[in-house]
Amino acid sequence: MKIAIGTNIKDGPWGGGNAFAKNLSSFLIESGHEVVYKLVDKDIDIILLTEPRKLSETSSFNHKDIKEYLNVVNNNSIVFHRINECDQRKATNYINEYLIKSNSVADVTIFVSEWLKDLYVEEGIRKENLHTIMAGANREFFNPENLKLWNKNEKLKIVTHHWGTNKNKGYKVYEYIDKLISTNFWKDRIEFTFIGNLPKNYDLTNSNIITPLYGNELGDELKKNHLYITGSLFEPSGNHHIEAGQCGLPILYIKSGGTSEYCDRFGIPYSIDNLEEKIILFMENSSQYYEKMKTYPNDSKVMSNEFLDLFNFYIESKKEIIDNRPLEEINIVKKLYLKLKLKFRSYFK
Repeated sequence: MKIAIGTNIKDGPWGGGNAFAKNLSSFLIESGHEVVYKLVDKDIDIILLTEPRKLSETSSFNHKDIKEYLNVVNNNSIVFHRINECDQRKATNYINEYLIKSNSVADVTIFVSEWLKDLYVEEGIRKENLHTIMAGANREFFNPENLKLWNKNEKLKIVTHHWGTNKNKGYKVYEYIDKLISTNFWKDRIEFTFIGNLPKNYDLTNSNIITPLYGNELGDELKKNHLYITGSLFEPSGNHHIEAGQCGLPILYIKSGGTSEYCDRFGIPYSIDNLEEKIILFMENSSQYYEKMKTYPNDSKVMSNEFLDLFNFYIESKKEIIDNRPLEEINIVKKLYLKLKLKFRSYFK
């Protein structure tokens, strides 16, 4: 199959969507399929819309480009739309509406959590061909190799990492931990490390701050610690705690958004009011939490294989999907314009 993924993949540390596209691309290529990132070739079998907001640096095509491609170049492609974003995550008021509008071009929709799927169904997204595939990180980088478990005779090292700086990422929680470290009870018991980007005018004076890392460097740094914490709210999935879980780190998490679907069996839920109590709970039972992490399931290969299975399933149903797909009536002048536009775009393939 030839599969077009709508991501302008970035090198170095970036967001979870970028990591998803890297991991899926590698898996598909290793499985013998061809992957492209622009809608130029005339024989694309699968189109995967990942970021319809054209102003995003990681978007390589959007729903409008897909519509043009189907109408002018190749109506035999099956269109999938992966949704991993929502207004609730960033306290905005336009993303859900825009993604629902963008979704009108999709034959199949894939969400990263049941929580996110239910949210969009409630807000009016089409209910046909909806699926959930949980996200996963690359075990080449994120694995428990060389993880040193807490021995109870040293400071408990707590870590988190974030690329984004939105307030819902949990910075109030990290600030709270930073203040705990200065208290008599905790100063000789815990240590906290933040990896990634901090919001402007925000400082964690008692913590270790490390600039964004990715790949092996990030995995190695995470494994220098004993316990992971995420304060993130309304996460559709959240790559950060997945990477930590794959490293074998038990996770302190808030029951919010899709996070619970990823963390419920692999850590301890908390609120800021009972965080100290939950840290002590981990300290008293650390061995049993480390044991649970040995079965942590979320993996980019598992995720990618589920995508491939779904691609194959719908390829077999292609005729029915295409026959039921409404296409825009285009007059000859507009059709000629679109053909020229696509031809010009091919020079930048």
